[in-house]
Amino acid sequence: MAPKVKSIIQAEELKAILNQPGLILLDARAGANAWESYKTAHIKNARFIDLDRDLAAVPNNPANGGRHPLPSLFDFAKTLSDLGISEDSHIVVYDDKGGANAAARCWWLHKAYGIEKVQVVDGGYQALQNFEISSGEEHIHASTIRIPNQWVLPTVNIQQVENELQEKKSVVIDVRDAYRYKGESEPIDPIAGHIPGAINIPLTDNLDENGRFLEPEILKEKYQTFALENSEQPIIHCGSGVTACHTILAMDYAGLPIPRLYVGSWSEWCRSGKTIAVGED
Repeated sequence: MAPKVKSIIQAEELKAILNQPGLILLDARAGANAWESYKTAHIKNARFIDLDRDLAAVPNNPANGGRHPLPSLFDFAKTLSDLGISEDSHIVVYDDKGGANAAARCWWLHKAYGIEKVQVVDGGYQALQNFEISSGEEHIHASTIRIPNQWVLPTVNIQQVENELQEKKSVVIDVRDAYRYKGESEPIDPIAGHIPGAINIPLTDNLDENGRFLEPEILKEKYQTFALENSEQPIIHCGSGVTACHTILAMDYAGLPIPRLYVGSWSEWCRSGKTIAVGED
């Protein structure tokens, strides 16, 4: 069996394997102008993947599944095929927010689909500025890829979150900024606050002052209590199930078991009529 690849890759490590067969580089920068930014400048041969179109389904109602529900397996298979990705591809993905924009969600979805060799660039696009830059669109040969029966990484729904908190069966970690957790203000969703009983560990705590991931040993020390002392794996959530993947990525990088993702996250909870807490829990 081939050794497991680390979930984080350094720029110099990427440069050394850039021309290896089967390597596919994905640009997961997000935001209103992401596609235009990609066409203006991206790492040569990188293929664009869109957060809202490719890494999430269009929500019918955020109260049922949140603002970024998972795409269907069929739709994600089509995305992978259109990008030329197959089961044995080696995926390396970058964004411009230290993995916290969409790269970590991209990593999570590929792993959940069953693709093993997936890595996120430490430091993102900014760390790759000495790489060859291209503009326009890249020519891609579509691939054929199998469709699994289900996502293979663990998720939970809103009722499981509520039940496990009430029964004190697991820890729920909210990775949003502290001001959003405390309910001081809410820039995106209609109600401020947090899930009662959830604890706040902002995803920014996964990074150092330069926006790079902390060493695996430091991340392990930070999260191993939650990973090992509970009868259930921790539940990780954020605003809409995107940036929560940053902490899941960090825990995997630390060598800890991959925790469960609450996909609907705060965007679903705050619209559901469930109890809302504010301040320090």
